[in-house]
Amino acid sequence: MTFYKETDFQETPIGKIPRDWKVVNLGNKEYLEILPSGIKSFEGKKFYLSTKCIDGSKIVGIEMEINFSHRPSRANMQPILNSVWFAKMKNTIKVYAFTNENYEEIDKYILSTGFCGIKCKERVYSQYLKQVFLSSLFNRMKDALVTGSTQQDIKQDAIARIKIPIPPLEEQKFIAEVLSTVDEAIQKTGEIIAKIERLKKGLMHELLTKGIGHKEFKDTEIGRIPKEWEVIKLGNKELAEIIMGQSPPSSTYNKEGKGLPFLQGKMEFGDVYPSSIIYCSQPIKIAEPNDILISVRAPVGDVNVAPYKLCIGRGLAAIRFNLNRTSHWFYFYYFQKIKNFLENLGKGSTFKAITKEDLENLKVPYPPLSEQQKIAEILLTFDKKLEIERKEKAKLERIKQGLMDMLLTGKIRVRIEGVK
Repeated sequence: MTFYKETDFQETPIGKIPRDWKVVNLGNKEYLEILPSGIKSFEGKKFYLSTKCIDGSKIVGIEMEINFSHRPSRANMQPILNSVWFAKMKNTIKVYAFTNENYEEIDKYILSTGFCGIKCKERVYSQYLKQVFLSSLFNRMKDALVTGSTQQDIKQDAIARIKIPIPPLEEQKFIAEVLSTVDEAIQKTGEIIAKIERLKKGLMHELLTKGIGHKEFKDTEIGRIPKEWEVIKLGNKELAEIIMGQSPPSSTYNKEGKGLPFLQGKMEFGDVYPSSIIYCSQPIKIAEPNDILISVRAPVGDVNVAPYKLCIGRGLAAIRFNLNRTSHWFYFYYFQKIKNFLENLGKGSTFKAITKEDLENLKVPYPPLSEQQKIAEILLTFDKKLEIERKEKAKLERIKQGLMDMLLTGKIRVRIEGVK
């Protein structure tokens, strides 16, 4: 298999494509069949897949077990061999294919009417159609045809009008092979990330409740902790200072870099460090580098570390630890561990919020500084590994997108040895 740059194009309703390719409507019955709703009667139980059960092109869960007599009304789409399914909602890319490679799954699942199923006939390779449905070109066309106010999705007649490129069958197969290879790499990287996240979560619980090398423990108001540890209020001035955010006048906001980066709340948070969207020329409350940032208005309890001096709005508080006595990273991970507790601490009927008094009265463990630092160092190692793997996954996703843009438009062709 070799790649080459195409030079001979034809103009079509979906843009330039190679002259020997075709443009076909999804409703073209010579190539495809739009599957109707309705399922075959079955004995026993099957798994019902709603659209939320698919992430990208992977099953990540099941909605419920069902039988034929007692099932949700939406559990009414029958998978068949060589069918490819896409979610009909706007701004949603969820695709799943039933092929010879996963033949056993056909009798295992029933799909939601939130999916549209397309059966591939002899001229269309199902794994190629799957990649088309994952492409930005297809999803722009789909989203342009959605209707509805509450639930925006595409209707059957509109689906039939969507046009897709169809290369020669052998080329479809090799395009699918190339793109599926990148998909596999993305999936494996995602599995590595999920494994590291599980290990980190388990280790956080172990280290933040049992510490390192302790044999004697005691019961306290925050649970069982090592005998050598203390329990202290977060508002203890030897431990930390709490700065509640205050939003400056909106007239002082800008995107030109005047003043300090401004964080209003959780929307700008990353996994460890936040990323500011706007600036503020007249900051009122300021977070210093290494302050722990915590969201205090719904949603409550998300945490970050300030990478540099920031202006913080009323949705945030900055906790400035005494670094001569504490490791701010230790408490960064501790706040992650007690996120659910912090959420439940929030008060309010319209939306939850926690106050400065709530934070000052929050009781936290206080291990010796050297142990805090060791625990933080171990957990930071996991976050650094996660950062590397997430960057690798993002890189692979960019490569996949670039390949899709070139291969699914025929700008770059696949030449198969021995095939004319």
